[in-house]
Amino acid sequence: MAERKGRARTTIQSSPTLDDVARLAGVSTATVSRCLNSPQQVVEDTRERVLAVVREIGYAPNFGARALAAKRTNTIGAIIPTMENAIFARGLQAFQEELGQHGFTLLVASSSYRPDYEEEQIRTLLARGADALLLIGFHRPSSAYAFLERRGVPFVVSWAYRQDAQVRSVGFDNRIAMRALARRVVEFGHKRIAIVTAPCDVNDRARERVAGILEAASEVGLDIDAIRIEETPYSIENGAAATHAVLSESEQRPTVVMCGNDVLAVGALRAAKSLGLHVPGDLSITGFDDIELAQIVEPCLTTVHVPHREMGRQAAKAISSLLRTEDVPQNQCLEARVVLRESLGPAAS
Repeated sequence: MAERKGRARTTIQSSPTLDDVARLAGVSTATVSRCLNSPQQVVEDTRERVLAVVREIGYAPNFGARALAAKRTNTIGAIIPTMENAIFARGLQAFQEELGQHGFTLLVASSSYRPDYEEEQIRTLLARGADALLLIGFHRPSSAYAFLERRGVPFVVSWAYRQDAQVRSVGFDNRIAMRALARRVVEFGHKRIAIVTAPCDVNDRARERVAGILEAASEVGLDIDAIRIEETPYSIENGAAATHAVLSESEQRPTVVMCGNDVLAVGALRAAKSLGLHVPGDLSITGFDDIELAQIVEPCLTTVHVPHREMGRQAAKAISSLLRTEDVPQNQCLEARVVLRESLGPAAS
């Protein structure tokens, strides 16, 4: 390898070309292109030999020229609501890994849960050459959908599912998933329920989760108008403050606080501890998402396990198929399941 490296330095100019890689690796330029763009199509020994040469001589593909020739950049944009916690991390990692298997590169932006800012980022990512987009949830201005349709840009919605959705989606049904958790809460004897959630007016996932709780409560004859709903942006600190509010302002203290995600639920645990309440003896708390944080806090959180990695993989496969004009299912619904842990117990009397 050292000899090859020496030869490369004496025979390669400052800007190595595709031909240089092919000559040193003993393969055709077409094989080099496949190694870089569709590595899964090349046998391992050949792929490793080509990539070793690429690293040795410092070859970097001219993506600008390639994009002009192919009218495609092989870049996919993803706009997620936040980078401040781990809610989207696992799914996005799997999304990127799967895209890489199909020769695509990922660009990520964050909308801060602002639909107007997301629309601006959609335009920015497309201006930078994104061939397709991953979007989170269905809630955004109709002008954003109209813009994507006019531009003819493929996109997939994830982290949400609606049977009647008119756009391609790979996700899970937030309402059904939270309703299943709320039914388990009711089975534990809880009648006084409080909800701590993200603002519902700009977040369809949060809105559907609240609806799922109210449906489960209504099924057993609970007065849903008596259920206190506190909206707050996602953070541990906000979850704690919102839980303080529902515990201090209710005429009858709730026996369970159901949170819209695990981050808010960890804040609720902090609030309960500060008030001297034992969880779950005095107060039960539930989350949603089943991120790693849910398993390391004390007590561990009862929550809903979201198939983040599978969702990311399937969304990437759907986008790859769209760009290759293959047949893609209109909607794909993955299963989210209830995970019972120590933070949910029988209702306090």
